[in-house]
Amino acid sequence: MKKILITGIDGQDGSYLSEFLLKKGYQVHGIVRRVAIEDPEHQLWRIKHILKKITLHSGSLESFASLFKIVQRIKPDECYHLAAQSFVSYSFEDEFSTINTNINGTHYILAAIKELAPRCKFYFAASSEMFGKVKEGLQNENSPFHPRSPYGISKVAGFDLTRNYREAYGIFACNGILFNHESPRRGFEFVTRKITHAVAKIKMGLSKELRLGNLNAKRDWGFSGDYVKAMWLMLQQNKPDDYVIATGETHTVKEFVKLAFSHAGLDWRKYVKIDKDFYRPAEVHILMGDYSKATKKFGWKPTVRFEELVKMMVDADLAIVQAKY
Repeated sequence: MKKILITGIDGQDGSYLSEFLLKKGYQVHGIVRRVAIEDPEHQLWRIKHILKKITLHSGSLESFASLFKIVQRIKPDECYHLAAQSFVSYSFEDEFSTINTNINGTHYILAAIKELAPRCKFYFAASSEMFGKVKEGLQNENSPFHPRSPYGISKVAGFDLTRNYREAYGIFACNGILFNHESPRRGFEFVTRKITHAVAKIKMGLSKELRLGNLNAKRDWGFSGDYVKAMWLMLQQNKPDDYVIATGETHTVKEFVKLAFSHAGLDWRKYVKIDKDFYRPAEVHILMGDYSKATKKFGWKPTVRFEELVKMMVDADLAIVQAKY
């Protein structure tokens, strides 16, 4: 039985990936912060239903010693490095923490694998935020990077570290350049979940408004459950490589808002207020990915389209709010 190590197993992608790999018959190990183990009800809610099927290890991206010991103990066959400070807006508020945690954490886990499990296949969760300042058109694996946030900068560094360990040390290391991917398990701080949860609360009469920033920003939104399959497929190829995972479509935040409110039978214009405090210091205006390489190499295509995704998230939040109140 192959052993899998997932950093950030308690996050959105980590939870879907764990479910997927368990069905494949893997032995799943995950790294979480100690506070999560001490407060599983609140910290581990995404993986609560599979806790008895996986093994959790307390560790920190800021501690090479803790990551080294975990890799030494498990000797994984595959490692999916998903953990990061991933909220873009927060990365502007605390750029030092974002850059230190994201870059060092990636370096630490790669270094531990090189020394202790050199045959382990490694996946790095890169990001479309690395492209940053782009013009109209699709971004692919050869598009230049121009990150517009500390988060994007940290992901470019992680991308280069991963590629360097592949080229310099022969590690089977892949970069998954994932464009925005959402689900009912998305964190409440992200704009998509902020919107759908607000819609549910407004529908139930528990809130009267939703404050948002730039409604004209365009994003390529897909479903997290689709994207974790691509992560696994990358590590099943004969040679390591880098891949863009996206839908090839772009939609504005306003489109997301209108569809979410409409699905709940509400007029968004009555509730949405523009708040300049939510604008980024350096905006990424449009992102849209070309996933043709992934399709050609291992047959991956998105199955959940934009409208279905939005409605799925609204329905889930309506059910959550109704159950709670």
